[in-house]
Amino acid sequence: MRRRRFAREPEVNATGMTPTERGLNTAWWALRIGLGVGPVLTGLDKFFNILTMWSMYMSPLAEKVLPVSDAIFLRAAGVLEILIGLAILTRWTRVGGYALALWLLAIVVNLAVTGNFWDLAMRDVEIALGAFALGRLSAWRAAVTARDSVPGTHELSVSLAATRV
Repeated sequence: MRRRRFAREPEVNATGMTPTERGLNTAWWALRIGLGVGPVLTGLDKFFNILTMWSMYMSPLAEKVLPVSDAIFLRAAGVLEILIGLAILTRWTRVGGYALALWLLAIVVNLAVTGNFWDLAMRDVEIALGAFALGRLSAWRAAVTARDSVPGTHELSVSLAATRV
């Protein structure tokens, strides 16, 4: 006869999160700060060219297609990057994460068209994946926050987890 095994009740701290949820929350914070501050700084640098000369990354195709000069386009891109970074750092983290992922993929396409900078293109693909992960973790975090805001909901989910075979 099989004995029924009960899952151990997860430990919950004052935040109402299990150890696994706390680990995911830590990852969320690391991604949020890193992926929020980075675009703000690089966006600002589009105006000052301290980190690099950004125009060298413009593809010849983009230069032909754009109705404005490189400098004007890069400043507009800088403003967009600043807005995305601020969205990530504020209450629009999920939307900002997805926007950053899309923006970075657009940059990858531009870099690929140049036929150069494959190392930067690969790095931007990796950062885009991190931004997508931030968006997904933000959706998870919103669900956990909503669960914990309803009295008794977390205790119910913990007790249900404990009764699973």
